[in-house]
Amino acid sequence: MSRKAEIKRKTKETQITLALDFNSRELSVDTGIGFFDHMLTSMFFYARIGCRINVKGDRYVDGHHTVEDTAIVIGQALKITLGDKKGIRRFAHCYIPMDEALCFTALDLSGRAFLKFDAPMPQERIGEYDSCLTVEFFRALSANAGITLHMKALCGDNAHHITEALFKSFGVALREACRIEGDDVTSTKGILE
Repeated sequence: MSRKAEIKRKTKETQITLALDFNSRELSVDTGIGFFDHMLTSMFFYARIGCRINVKGDRYVDGHHTVEDTAIVIGQALKITLGDKKGIRRFAHCYIPMDEALCFTALDLSGRAFLKFDAPMPQERIGEYDSCLTVEFFRALSANAGITLHMKALCGDNAHHITEALFKSFGVALREACRIEGDDVTSTKGILE
């Protein structure tokens, strides 16, 4: 199983090129938003998935289109790389502490998109990144990858720590859920779509 995907997406708001490779650890992330680059790098590092992504977005408006469209492309690439999901573990969860913050992610690579997000952000901005974009990122990613995703900040006073713990917990949970454990589909229906 190659578990690779390459996607190019161009709209009036963003231009994105992405290469995702489950057999690599190479990371190159450039979205033009420093904190967002840091979050994506952390997420893919802990997922143990290689990713090369370059984004040119209309940041003169704000970061919304850049973040959301990046999530759309990542979600599409994950869907391609997982294919029929034969042999994957499917379910996983992870708690990540980050100083005073503690965050939780549980996910199901079911093919059914759903997001339950409960992570209030104490500060509105983290550098050039609007804290409210974290939920937008995971909403677009789950919708395009077909992931049932539950995320919660159990505690935290610092939006940077909360956001980073959420991205890292997603990465670790994704790594575990994508792990090949057999040769059949993990579903009593015999199919994941």
